[in-house]
Amino acid sequence: MTQEIVTRFAPSPTGFLHIGGARTALFNWLFARHSGGRMLLRIEDTDRARSTQEAVDALIDGLSWLGLDWAGDPISQFSRVERHKEAVDQMLADGAAYKCYCSPEEVEAMREKARAEGRPPRYDGTWRDRDPSEAPSGIDPVIRLRAPQEGETVIEDLVQGRVVIPNKDLDDLVLLRSDGTPTYMLAVVVDDHDMGVTHIIRGVDHLTNAARQTLIFQGLGWDVPAMAHIPLIHGPDGAKLSKRHGATGAEAYRALGYLPQAMRNYLARLGWSHGDEEIMSLNDMIDWFGLDAVGQSPARFDFKKLENLNGHYMRSTEDAELLEHWKVYLQAAEHGEKVLSWLSQGENEKTALNALPGLKERAKTLVELTESASYLWRERPLDTDEKAQKILSEDARVILGELSGVLEATQQWTAEPLETAVRDYAEQKDLKLGKVAQPLRAALTGRGTSPGIYDVLIALGREESLARINDQAS
Repeated sequence: MTQEIVTRFAPSPTGFLHIGGARTALFNWLFARHSGGRMLLRIEDTDRARSTQEAVDALIDGLSWLGLDWAGDPISQFSRVERHKEAVDQMLADGAAYKCYCSPEEVEAMREKARAEGRPPRYDGTWRDRDPSEAPSGIDPVIRLRAPQEGETVIEDLVQGRVVIPNKDLDDLVLLRSDGTPTYMLAVVVDDHDMGVTHIIRGVDHLTNAARQTLIFQGLGWDVPAMAHIPLIHGPDGAKLSKRHGATGAEAYRALGYLPQAMRNYLARLGWSHGDEEIMSLNDMIDWFGLDAVGQSPARFDFKKLENLNGHYMRSTEDAELLEHWKVYLQAAEHGEKVLSWLSQGENEKTALNALPGLKERAKTLVELTESASYLWRERPLDTDEKAQKILSEDARVILGELSGVLEATQQWTAEPLETAVRDYAEQKDLKLGKVAQPLRAALTGRGTSPGIYDVLIALGREESLARINDQAS
């Protein structure tokens, strides 16, 4: 019987979903889906001082926006403290761990001595083989792993390859603090085992933890899950992606007007590839994904490439679906409430849907789309930008007055008859089309640039279009 693949995404709830974490979640999700397995979500909230419910909600919100779901309920690491202690009791009973009564000051002195002698600063194993009867009274011990002192620990990493760490470089790490709280190293191992995790996929910055966690698995007599440490994401300058490069949280990209399907596609291509394929549907990613195609080198985040990819998804997404994404964006956008209010009134949602074909052709983000669409909800008389004011000369206003009558007489308010009417008028007056279209654009939108003029006329409808034209006509 084939073993079910189980992956996990295990973020710490100390802030928003970092874009690096989002990619880790995506790789775990794709790997599980590709093999018909499951991805679990574990919230590593043992750091009570820094963990907040707000951050947990933000993580879940970010994953949900990206369309990444998980099996079962999210698991709180903090809620499993008693189980972690139980595992340590087992290790003590089996001789795989021991009690250490050194004070923090004594441990620091050991490290200082090691540094002075040119050795790695580590605990020296003082209590490793001492008789428990020597334990000082009134001191709560820490519990340490009895790590092997000879040989080596080998990790057959599915991305980084064979990683070998001499055991002499690994000290007897703390499993349980003197106050009885488990350390991160221990909690991760116990949780991964109990959750049935078969594959640990995480950032390469966790590779240093892999050997120590392997020793804990072995100390508990448990199978070690397969491990894959994926490369970090760097900024365009080659440094680790940080706030100085711009947006680093998933929620920030939503606020910048990116679509979740574009983010998924872009993140999937950061460190993983499938031939020369740039644009991939979700089903393509699931079908093609494999850890063998994940590279070892850091991936560089290219904001321009993301923007261009997002533009593709803006154009190719069905209008009704794009409208729903637009609403999600508006819920968090500055002044978005005003637009949502407008959308909820009368036939305005239908008006927006009619406008989307023209709007999405010219917008690379929902921010740009909102700006281009703003003519829809502007109230008459429209405020005009500087470019529109220059276009609306006296001659232009005369043209608008004549054009108003021409358009009013147009039987069908659809693209072809409207375009024919405008072109015929320009020919009759011996005017270049731009001399007619530009004043029309300025009158209808209050801007010097806009979506296609016939798209605007259709979106606004006959009554509103003629009213706006007449406002500027003379």
